Amino acid sequence: MSSESMTGASGSVNANSPGNPSPEASGTTAAEEVAKLPVRLLLVDDEPGLRTAVKTYLEDEGFHVSTANDGEEGWSAAQELLPDVVITDVMMPRCDGYGLLKRLRADERLGGTPVIFLTAKGMTSDRIAGFQAGADDYIPKPFDPDELVARVRNVVRRQERLLAEAARFADADIGAMAKQITEIRSMLGTAGGGGRKPVADVKLEFTPREASVLQLVAEGMMNKEIARRLETSIRNVEKYVSRLFIKTGTASRTELVRFALEHGLVD
Repeated sequence: MSSESMTGASGSVNANSPGNPSPEASGTTAAEEVAKLPVRLLLVDDEPGLRTAVKTYLEDEGFHVSTANDGEEGWSAAQELLPDVVITDVMMPRCDGYGLLKRLRADERLGGTPVIFLTAKGMTSDRIAGFQAGADDYIPKPFDPDELVARVRNVVRRQERLLAEAARFADADIGAMAKQITEIRSMLGTAGGGGRKPVADVKLEFTPREASVLQLVAEGMMNKEIARRLETSIRNVEKYVSRLFIKTGTASRTELVRFALEHGLVD
């Protein structure tokens, strides 16, 4: 993007930016949360001029922006910052955009982070390759800065809707499940009179993160609470719970907790 394209765009802060939500948007929980905390962006590009110009423009629009010079530095920054959105160039030294995207998608904490490719590789085949690799959006250079802002807001809203929906379904029966967990624990802890003690007769291999999620589910925590405790996304928590269902042969959180308690898999 040239400096001319930046100066030609409006320099005023848009009233619908995350830092200044419109009255219509403020009716949703996601928008209220964004209004409280600026959306954290990580901008990765090896062109200093473009990096500075885009950072300034996005900050004027109410975003909190961190930058990195290339994919390698971007990967280190992402692990430390846990950004809400990553905007990255494709062609960079040391680690290109595809390499950075692959690392992000494979990471437990960053796997669900929206990624926008911002690149001079604008052919249709390039865009298709970007989407197939897992990018959430693809913006060819040169670009209109207002379009970039609009697309960033779009992926943020989409991510908020996904997380809110996941939380709604996952936590709908949390009250009933907590009661059932208490009853199961009481049954297993009863001395004599038919009380059942945990039996370690199964050999299951859990990753450290799966074991942590299982323990927290058994404690009756909601997915959003587990995500906060483990510093990951609700989407990732759902992924681990699904893996636990498969490994234990269960089909619900209550069944999973019962299985774990009966076989001494949790405290």
